[in-house]
Amino acid sequence: MKWTELVVFAVLFLAVTVMGFVASRWQRGSGLDNLDEWGLGGRRFGSWITWFLVGGDLYTAYTFVAVPALLFSAGALGFYALPYTVVLYPLVFLPVVRLWSVSRVHGYVTPADFVRGRYGSSLLAFLVAITGLVATMPYIALQLVGLEAVLRTMGLNGSGLLGHLPLLVAFVVLAVYTYQSGLRAPALIAFAKDILIYIVILVAVLYLPAKLGGWGSIFGAAQAKFDATPSPADGVLLNANNQLQYITLALGSALALFLYPHSVTGILASRGRNVIKRNMMALPAYSLLLGLLALLGYVAIAAGTKPITNNATGRPDTNTIIPQLFETQFGSLFAGIAFAAIGIGALVPAAIMSIAAANLWTRNVYKEYIRRDASPAQEARQAKLASLVVKFGAVLFVLLIDPQFSIDLQLIGGVIILMTLPAVAIALYTRWLHRWGLVAGWAVGMGYGLYLLYIIPNPANGKLHFGGSALALDKLTVFGWHPFTGSTVQIYVGFVALVVNLLVAVVVTAILRAAKVAEGADETLPGDYHADEGSDRIKPPAGVLTHG
Repeated sequence: MKWTELVVFAVLFLAVTVMGFVASRWQRGSGLDNLDEWGLGGRRFGSWITWFLVGGDLYTAYTFVAVPALLFSAGALGFYALPYTVVLYPLVFLPVVRLWSVSRVHGYVTPADFVRGRYGSSLLAFLVAITGLVATMPYIALQLVGLEAVLRTMGLNGSGLLGHLPLLVAFVVLAVYTYQSGLRAPALIAFAKDILIYIVILVAVLYLPAKLGGWGSIFGAAQAKFDATPSPADGVLLNANNQLQYITLALGSALALFLYPHSVTGILASRGRNVIKRNMMALPAYSLLLGLLALLGYVAIAAGTKPITNNATGRPDTNTIIPQLFETQFGSLFAGIAFAAIGIGALVPAAIMSIAAANLWTRNVYKEYIRRDASPAQEARQAKLASLVVKFGAVLFVLLIDPQFSIDLQLIGGVIILMTLPAVAIALYTRWLHRWGLVAGWAVGMGYGLYLLYIIPNPANGKLHFGGSALALDKLTVFGWHPFTGSTVQIYVGFVALVVNLLVAVVVTAILRAAKVAEGADETLPGDYHADEGSDRIKPPAGVLTHG
């Protein structure tokens, strides 16, 4: 048991817990008895708060643990996270601004609310909502994987329920202050989380290379390790088999990230369009941090770091690579600070994700199908309860399923959420795609994507199905025809499924338009997509008193 690290971790964790409870009184409007206040922070966050909130939401504890661990295991392929976060912000710069405007005009809280208003289709909105919920659950569970990696490194590595007890305590605390404070809790805690992360990473990338003989020595050690392994998929450079996978994974991940409900929640909580524009320009600073962090995977190779064996499964846990690197190369005090940064980095996105999932359940399932006359206060109460269920569902997910399987499911989550791109992102610009065409595209793309994921094995752990998200072109089939027979080049399944989704949506739309099948009513107007703070089109947040 690493007592110094545990004490430092506990002190900092206690500090952010206090911040979580204090947040209920921070920038508080008329109360937290409506979704605008509890689930979107009153829709009044400025540039700095939004920057920390969205950054804390997108750059999670799992990112800080898994990206360098991927470089440690596979080499250059792990750098896909860097170009994807570079191209991400120019891609979403204009769509998220349009989504903010139309959502403020009509009071939309979730992406499915927008789809419901844009197409007049409760079915399409329901599909978008359920897709968001399913894709978010393993994402929340993965925050627990990152937190458990830190706890395991500090000596809390028991088997059975006792081994998971510290994790349960942490998430009980998270559940309580999120229930009380809503989105304000992770928004306030994100300040502390990001400051700690920046300090730890900057110290690590300056101190560790100097200690280990410089970057030349580090890259040399990484190359020697990969040269000694028989796998053609690893190395400090990409090869002919994984270049297409790298490109499609980066592009697919970039298209998927702002389709996740928690990403949209951070955008809709912003005060105005200019706040979002400034953030889309400033958020790439996190990409610099991510690039430096990824290199720690090679640093761990040079340092001879070994993963800790998970006593619950009896197998080495590669997620412990970076915590172990900090444990062996830093003093106990600074290692404790680093562990706290990663642990707090798990709580911030987990809170935002659970709030976003609760908003989806409340607005697009509960109010749409269970209680149409629900008052704002009843909506808020339902969302608070749903956020508790989501959190503890994620805990059960980790307790009952091998964490390695949950990592695979995160990759599957990206494939799943991409199926909402035509109904959400494209709809911000055009309504040409018919609502039934979108439903057909979603169904075929989702089915084909899950089938391709099902046939992917993972020889490393003996799995025959759902072994990852990279598929050899040889396995692509079109009604039994294999157009790329014999090819070992790999591609990201989400990219393939999205192309199929779009093709089906376009073909079905053309048929329905030729048959003059009626479309649903569109409650939005062209001007709604350009309304800004101060416009008379903007609907004030629920609970804000207006005079007139």
